[in-house]
Amino acid sequence: MNKLSEEIINSLSPKIKRFFIGAEYEFIRNIEEIRLRVNRPLIVNMNNRDYFFDIKANKFCENTQHLYISTREDIEHTFQLICKYSIHSFLDDIKKGFITIKGGHRVGIGGKAILDKDEIKNIKHISSLNIRVSREIKNCSKDVIKYIIKNSNEIYNTLIISPPQCGKTTLIRDLVRNISTGIDEYKFKGIKVAVIDERNEICGSYQGIPQKDVGIRTDVIESCPKDVGIMMVLRSMSPNVIVTDEIGSTKEIESLYSALNGGVSLITSVHGNGIDDIRNRKELNTLLDKELFKRVIVLSCKNGAGTIEQIYDLEEKRWLFIG
Repeated sequence: MNKLSEEIINSLSPKIKRFFIGAEYEFIRNIEEIRLRVNRPLIVNMNNRDYFFDIKANKFCENTQHLYISTREDIEHTFQLICKYSIHSFLDDIKKGFITIKGGHRVGIGGKAILDKDEIKNIKHISSLNIRVSREIKNCSKDVIKYIIKNSNEIYNTLIISPPQCGKTTLIRDLVRNISTGIDEYKFKGIKVAVIDERNEICGSYQGIPQKDVGIRTDVIESCPKDVGIMMVLRSMSPNVIVTDEIGSTKEIESLYSALNGGVSLITSVHGNGIDDIRNRKELNTLLDKELFKRVIVLSCKNGAGTIEQIYDLEEKRWLFIG
């Protein structure tokens, strides 16, 4: 069984766990999401396709007959295992809507939000869990890193545009690793990187320790709003590069300009379908300011997650790569 998946499978209730233990190795190792919903079918997702557990055939398949239906007990038992039978210890994570388990895998939570003065204090009556498998694909950035490196100790400010689930976080993680550790092939020495990992997806930290290889010169601020985290590391960590994921708000964009004025390079991402899509969105088109970003990488799932569609130079207004 794939080691990466064992950490997740051991967090499942015994009834559901046995479905995965008996599944084929190739199936297990390619899983991207496991979804449990009360009184709804158990669903596994990979390559944007859903698979169900057929009780009669005793295997995962795309058929929608003889399906295993997740029970409240399945979800409650799984949730207890994820929290190591100490829900109170994970309350800070729960009220944000997700828990990160060992290995850097993230578990999204659905249920009844308990509010206090418009702030979520807890989530009770858990009705759904979305277990997202976090994987490292080392050297997945090899085809784009040469477009980002400026010289032996500098990079170009880079914006990554991608639809959801097209590999942008995996790409960012590998860029961080290479920029932090250095790349002999390009005589790049390696520089200090600060990652503002608001949703704990890039580094997958567990008990404060990154579970993914993010390089030897990388500092991580996890579970912190991006605009706040950027200002924190500017004041205290003296980074050469600040990296975030999924920029969206005006405050976050303003903090990027603060980093720029502090002489720090930037790598971040935004959800979108290409440069024109971002240009036509009022709240995001500032990201295409050539003073802020120099290089734009556009991803898709055309040939699988992580497909490099285009690389554009905003300063010179020309395509460096078209897939």
